[in-house]
Amino acid sequence: MPPSIKILGPQNRYLFKTTPCATIGFGQHGFKHPLTSLQCGATLQSLTNTKSFKQGQQLHAHIFVSGTLENNTYLSSKLAAFYASCGQMTQAQAIFDGIVLKSSFLWNFLIRGYACNGFGLRSLVLYREMFSFGHKADNFTYPFVLKACGELLLVEIGRRVHCEVIVSGFESDIYVSNCLLAMYLNFGDTTLARIVFDRMLERDLVSWNTMISGYVKNGKSREAFVVFDLMRKAEFIVDGTTLLSLLSACGGIRAVKQGREIHCYVVRNSSKIHNNLLTNSLIQMYCDCNSMIDARRLFEGVQLKSTVPWNSMISGYARNEDAFESLRLFCRMVLEGGGPDEVTVVAVLKACDQITALQFGMSVHSHLVKNGFNEKNIVGTALIDMYSKCGSLACSRHVFNEMPYKGLVSWSAMVSGYGIHGKGREAISLFHEMLASDIIPDEGVFTLVLSACSHAGLVTEGKELFDRMAKDYNMKPGLAHYSCLVDLLGRAGKLDEAYKLIRSMEINPTSDIWAALLSACRLHQNVELAEISAQKSFDMNPKAVGSYICLSNIYAAEKRWDDVERVRAMVRRRGFKKPPGCSFTELGNLVHRFLVGDRTHEQADDIYAKLEDLKQQLKEAGYKADTSFVFYDVEEEVKEKLLWDHSERLAIAFALLNTSPGTTIRITKNLRVCGDCHNVTKIISKLTNRQIIMRDIHRFHHFRDGYCSCGDYW
Repeated sequence: MPPSIKILGPQNRYLFKTTPCATIGFGQHGFKHPLTSLQCGATLQSLTNTKSFKQGQQLHAHIFVSGTLENNTYLSSKLAAFYASCGQMTQAQAIFDGIVLKSSFLWNFLIRGYACNGFGLRSLVLYREMFSFGHKADNFTYPFVLKACGELLLVEIGRRVHCEVIVSGFESDIYVSNCLLAMYLNFGDTTLARIVFDRMLERDLVSWNTMISGYVKNGKSREAFVVFDLMRKAEFIVDGTTLLSLLSACGGIRAVKQGREIHCYVVRNSSKIHNNLLTNSLIQMYCDCNSMIDARRLFEGVQLKSTVPWNSMISGYARNEDAFESLRLFCRMVLEGGGPDEVTVVAVLKACDQITALQFGMSVHSHLVKNGFNEKNIVGTALIDMYSKCGSLACSRHVFNEMPYKGLVSWSAMVSGYGIHGKGREAISLFHEMLASDIIPDEGVFTLVLSACSHAGLVTEGKELFDRMAKDYNMKPGLAHYSCLVDLLGRAGKLDEAYKLIRSMEINPTSDIWAALLSACRLHQNVELAEISAQKSFDMNPKAVGSYICLSNIYAAEKRWDDVERVRAMVRRRGFKKPPGCSFTELGNLVHRFLVGDRTHEQADDIYAKLEDLKQQLKEAGYKADTSFVFYDVEEEVKEKLLWDHSERLAIAFALLNTSPGTTIRITKNLRVCGDCHNVTKIISKLTNRQIIMRDIHRFHHFRDGYCSCGDYW
């Protein structure tokens, strides 16, 4: 065994094992004779440049054993710099502490080492110690001090260092200025960053890239393009870094035209700048811009697909409400040997909850358990969300209870689950449980618990929670909170109070708030207030087709057919389209989709035969169609037929045909379930002795024994 020997350092606490100098291997040769101090210094400099840690350790041992290191400040400084450049700050600090006369070179290397290896605070402490030892900072010191300030978000210290940079005359140094830019952009202070940028006497490619990427990261994509235009006028040639930032900017503002221009530039210059990162970013950009055809074409051209492009496509389809294609692509990814990660899983679970693909979601959950993903907080939260939106609140709560650590997002997901299932009191109880667990609520969780109160008609509780925001948490209510409170009051029939609240708001109401009041006016048939709300909504968001449809339906319920036609003409004139009614139900691992009056399904004849049978049973049970939910001026007989063509009835008939007695039926509808379909489903649940769980655009309805969990309040 080679002997252990102690290396420099006042505490003598760093041990290295070595062998006699004559047999130490360094590269391909051993050292037969001790190297001179200059030879060691030159070799150390080379190893520092290449960060060759193992070889540097061998040389250190040789220098120590040969005695060359004793009282040699030059070599000690070189060694400290070597260890600092390799990120070995413990060894670097030990050697540094043993040097009596420390040069500016040495101080700079230690400051740099700490700043570049995640020890920014230690870097700043050394910076101050440097002054106390009589050394001045220079253009090699400031960049890493600024880096430390930026990463630690020490705004005031960063500004003071900036002042010191100006006083010492290094603001004109391009490297220092670039680091000032990066620091302010890390702070999110794009205004000061732009001032620094505009004052720069000289700019290099790093300056332009830092400014462009900084704007993008701070959500100012349009400003990024302004700087890019200046860059082109200054005749700078872009590189891959520039293009990556610009593609991200295109995605942020859905600027597909500019994105295509960048794509063309990449193709034209593929020999110089093309790489996998750019291809992946182009795919992501097209997905962000809702241009899935372009994204898919580019994706299929990638020969060796990493997880990144798979994730972009799977997430892209899910975000663009094509859950079927998202799930198909995930299956293909697994078959082709792709390795799903937590980003993939979260996207797939999101696609599952869009179409209530509970069985598919459970299969994904099983995969997660086998591969250890379910331990991760983000995945657990996605599972909670998926199960609650697929109608299985019990599974959602089980996942929540099993999570080893619950952050605010996890609590929020569970509160949301209770809310959309109409379990307002359970949502409030969980909210208080969260507070007892020392989790501090944010604006988002207050929005969710207020929404839960709205779905359950808990007016008093909702108003108390709204007041607590300011009293207990010094939190000013935002637009989302006002929207929830207006919805809560409106659903409860307190329309005048809701209108008064809107008029007294401290912030300007949005179209969403007026739309919430409009929806309440539809429930309670207040035409006068509906017209006021609709006009406000039209003025603020003339493209919100839902408000036009809601007003038209209110007029139709009052049989004001001229007004109905007037509103519908406005919709046609402006080129708006109402989304068709659509319902989903899962059978095995297949999700079946039904449109209004759909006869394309392979079991269409059997489905309509089943509907006729159900219709007869319903009439015998005393059902009479409520044709007030047909908003067309046609004969009563035609209205009844239109009601029976609704997509949720087709989905229920299909499920009854293809599942065994007692099986729970789960339906998802993309619009609000109409009142007559709601009544029909209640009766069907009793006649067939089935539980039917239906999710519409607002909430879940659990039908059992002729009753609904919503209490006819939705």
